Formats: sequence, C-alpha cells, structure tokens
Amino acid sequence: MKFLDECKIYLRSGNGGGGAVSFRREKFVEYGGPDGGDGGKGGDVWIESVEGLNTLIDFRYHQHFKAGTGEHGMGRNRHGANGEDATLKVPVGTQVLDEDKETVLLDFDKPGMRVRILKGGNGGFGNTYFKGPINQAPHYANPGLDGEEKWIWLRLKLIADVGLVGLPNAGKSTFLAAASAAKPKIANYPFTTLTPNLGVVDLSTNERFVLADIPGLIEGASEGAGLGTRFLGHVERTAVLIHLVDATEEDVATAWRTVRHELEAYGEELADKPEILALNKIDALDEETVAEKAAELKAAAGVEPRCISGVSGKGVTELLRESYALVRRRRAEAAGHTVDEDGNIDGEGDEDWHP
Repeated sequence: MKFLDECKIYLRSGNGGGGAVSFRREKFVEYGGPDGGDGGKGGDVWIESVEGLNTLIDFRYHQHFKAGTGEHGMGRNRHGANGEDATLKVPVGTQVLDEDKETVLLDFDKPGMRVRILKGGNGGFGNTYFKGPINQAPHYANPGLDGEEKWIWLRLKLIADVGLVGLPNAGKSTFLAAASAAKPKIANYPFTTLTPNLGVVDLSTNERFVLADIPGLIEGASEGAGLGTRFLGHVERTAVLIHLVDATEEDVATAWRTVRHELEAYGEELADKPEILALNKIDALDEETVAEKAAELKAAAGVEPRCISGVSGKGVTELLRESYALVRRRRAEAAGHTVDEDGNIDGEGDEDWHP
C-alpha cells in the first residue's frame, strides 16, 4: 500500500428538492384544496476519523465527493425523500485545511470524531404550506435551496508517542525493527526510508506506545534539500524525540547540530520537545572510540548520550523505558493529573484494593 499524507479534494452537499404545486381532484370530494408536499433536504457532507487507516491513498483517485439531492415534493402531501449523506473516512491525525492550504478548519486527533463540514440545502415548501383563510388556493411553492461546495486539503499527521530523528543512514529503521514488530526497509545507503513507518513497542502488558520513523534530514532540509522537512509533521504530536547519531560518523557533533538546526528551522515547537540523545552503532567500534565519540557529543549537546546498538540490541530496552516514562507523563498531564519531579502521578494507586 502506498503512503499518501496530503491531497486536495472537492466537496459538495446536495440541493434541496422543490415543493410541489398540487390540488386535490377526487371524485365525490368537494372543496378540494392544495395538497402539494414539501421537497426533501439535500444530503450533508461529513468527515469521520476511523482507526485502522494510516494513509490518504483512498483519495488519490477519488477526489470529488457529492451528497445526494433531495427529491421534489409530490401531490397528496407527499414529502420528497432526503438526499443521501456523503461520509469521508480519514485516518486519525488528519487535518482539514482551507483551499489556501494554511487555515486549519478541523483537526481529527481522536478516533470516532464525526463533523459535518457542509450542510445540505433545505427542501422547498409545497403549496399546502401557504394555504390560509385569505389565500385558500395558492398556485406557487418554494424551490429547494442549493447545497454548499468547497475545495479542501487533507493533511495527515500520524499519531505517534515517540519520534525518531537523525541524519540519513543513522540506523533509525534498524532501531525501529529492533524495538517493535515493524519491518521497515533496511539497507546500507542513505534515504532507505522514503515514507514514515510506525511500530508499536510492547515493553510489558501495560507499557505500550507507538514509535514513528521518518526519512532522514540533511543540511538544508528546511530549504527543500533531500526530502526536505515534508515528513516532520508526523512527529509534531509526539511526546518525545529520540535523536540517533551514527557513531561511525567522523564528526558526531556536527551531525547532531545539523539535525537540531533543521528542527529549529521547521518550527512548530519541535525543537522544544524533550529529546533523548543516543549514539547508535556502537557495535561497530571499540570501547575506547565509543567513549571518545560520546564525550564529543556530550560537549556539543550538553547532555549525556545513551550508547546503543540497534543491531545487537544493546541499550535499546533501557532507552525505550526512558522514552515510555516521558510518554506516560504526557498522557497523565493530558488527562488532568499532576506529575511530580520523580514522575509520580497523583491519584495513581489510591484506589481501594479488592481481591
């Protein structure tokens, strides 16, 4: 299945049906009056977020969505049928933008959200509606109202708890494969990953989070070099970033600065997110060289890097547990709980014990 995270589509709600002009003409029934029914309402256009989708590929070849038109009213006071609604199912994390591609209209950041974006036109009144003591035989009815139309952009920002960033060939895909059941493409050349990958990390029964791997950043990515910063939106919603630096790089400090610069240039508070710095591929070097590289990285970043190897698995579990602690903190804060400096959550474990 191909990955598509941005598309432009056309939406149109249904027109309302016109009211009917009709009069009773029945044998042996005197004083026949108006009996024109109302028109049906035009269909609405809805957008719904559903689980199980992680791409907008369904909108690549189907880009025009139109709701049904309401049927016209009929004689004998028969109401026209309402038009059928059009419902677009999008992945969780999809944003709806106006045609200018800047104004955010809707943000489907939770599953099960359902929003009406365009309302169908109302049906017109039949001539029965206008009957009164003065005008007992109206010969007119209302036409149905037109529906609404709009061009919108859909932009997908994957819902992940932890994001992987780093230069191309820093070992992000290998780390994702070691940490989860995901099977991303792994090769010994840059830009192996061309689209984001997701993996679910299971540390234990109650310790689970989603890890996102995006294509590597290079110098000038914020200006469009390489794959640019197009996929950085997929880690905007994460609680923490894991910054992988290749230990086999000649200058690990420059490698770290390059990615940090691109994160700051992208904006959207990415540079302010908690970051865990990790020196990857330590299995390819001796202990003395690893210590030298770690010292260089610490001098540049100001924090102690974690030394790991995605291939051998050394240090991976510890790094994942540290990431989960930050994810757990954000989940608690989002739920309105207070978290102290030690990571303890108020109210946790206060429930009465039951056998």
